[in-house]
Amino acid sequence: MKIHEYQAKEFFARYGIPVPSGAPAFSVEEGLAAADDLGHYPVVLKAQIHAGGRGKGGGVQLAHSRDEVQSIASGMLGMNLVTHQTGEKGQPVKRLLVEQGLDIEQELYLSLIPDRSAGKIAIVASDAGGVDIEEVARQSPERIVTVHVDPLLGMYPHHCRRIAFGLDIAPEARKGLMALLGRAYRLFADYDCSLVEINPLVVTADKQVIALDAKMSFDDNGLVRHQDLAQYRDPDEEDPLERQASEYGLNYIKMEGNVGNMVNGAGLAMATMDLIKQAGAEPANFLDVGGGANAEMVENGFRILLSDDNVRVVLINIFGGILRCDVLARGVVQAAEQVGVEVPIVVRMEGTNVDEGRRILAESGLDLHTAGSLREAAERIAAIAGKA
Repeated sequence: MKIHEYQAKEFFARYGIPVPSGAPAFSVEEGLAAADDLGHYPVVLKAQIHAGGRGKGGGVQLAHSRDEVQSIASGMLGMNLVTHQTGEKGQPVKRLLVEQGLDIEQELYLSLIPDRSAGKIAIVASDAGGVDIEEVARQSPERIVTVHVDPLLGMYPHHCRRIAFGLDIAPEARKGLMALLGRAYRLFADYDCSLVEINPLVVTADKQVIALDAKMSFDDNGLVRHQDLAQYRDPDEEDPLERQASEYGLNYIKMEGNVGNMVNGAGLAMATMDLIKQAGAEPANFLDVGGGANAEMVENGFRILLSDDNVRVVLINIFGGILRCDVLARGVVQAAEQVGVEVPIVVRMEGTNVDEGRRILAESGLDLHTAGSLREAAERIAAIAGKA
């Protein structure tokens, strides 16, 4: 789950992480009022969407007067902001953040992310802030400092010192940076975050370290422990199909291909998509109905999958354990009867009650193609998708 910059800065302020003064605005009038409350210029107007690269797309602009605030807010609210993270379709801007301008001396980069290969939290920092960290990693990897923290032990001062002394910053700013690092780690751990990123983290002319930007996302698996986070969700920023799937307890991610996938288990889903691509086709989605799915969940998942106009063929790949093959088959048939199926379906299933599941599908009257192995299913899908 992602949240907006102004919402992330609410969390930052709560944890004592310095942020610029500012306020969100949902209209031009609110933008003017926010600028008036700040009391001096320049002020910065930032489009609030769940994507990076806003500045390059015109989503971050400086205003030196009240008239400029009005002009910029009028143009920015309602605009379709296109960045390298939104894709060509862009994202409509429905809210702004108006905040004070700062006298910036240096821009840094800071993020906290889980490093699953190490089983630790990675703190990544660089003195090349304000630009894409991927570009820095490619061109100047020596400018990136990475420190791993064991989540069972927590952060210690030596972690902070390694980051602070690993960056080319003024000695007067190091104390503020180390304090900020500790607070950012506590925030990350307390809220089961999957990302806390500050780009740029700035050092001002008076050597204050301030989070000029803020990006946070939360692990969906931990949301049950944080009921208060529901109020920060912005449905307008989520793909409609992904939002609908989450309401049914399904894991769905939309992609750009034309092969719809239904599987049970994230690992199986990844393997299925890999084989589809190796066979020369492109997946249209990641849809995991889960190991404990029932017929209703399968029906809902199938309905969501078919509602994607890009889907030209469907691959159902199920290993029946907790989710029995006959339960899956009934869910697929129920969904087909309710929604109607106009695309071919390739089915590969193995496991509990597989013969009964195959019988149900064979007698359903659906346009089905069965496959004995996953590779055979992927090759058949690719052949059909190539003609679609």
